[in-house]
Amino acid sequence: MKSHMTLFWGDAIEILFPGWPGSNFNSYMLALTLVFVLSLAVEWLSHTKFIKPTMDNITAGILQTAMYAFRVGMAYLVMLAVMSYNLGILLAAIAGYTIGFLIFGSRAFGDSKISKISPCEDPADLPPLIC
Repeated sequence: MKSHMTLFWGDAIEILFPGWPGSNFNSYMLALTLVFVLSLAVEWLSHTKFIKPTMDNITAGILQTAMYAFRVGMAYLVMLAVMSYNLGILLAAIAGYTIGFLIFGSRAFGDSKISKISPCEDPADLPPLIC
């Protein structure tokens, strides 16, 4: 399969694994859905609180480290998919990150009070990717 070095549009692509998703339109739609869900999951994991205040420091540290490793791994998979230079994959990743932030990170579905907390002091378990 030809490797593109510029953005292109089409369903005959290869992302993440050799021969996947191939040139079938249904497989391409599955790939778009996978990239969307992966990027949405990265945002969800970035704004989720799994660690309970009653946990001891060792358990909390191990859980936080495992969550961080999983988040970074999923973000790298999205990045590798986007490196296929396919516009559909790029748009699916952007849509997943955007909708994930809207649902899990913005004030649209949460408390409407303006928060004075900086993003790096957010009570979520993992710091945002900018810190």
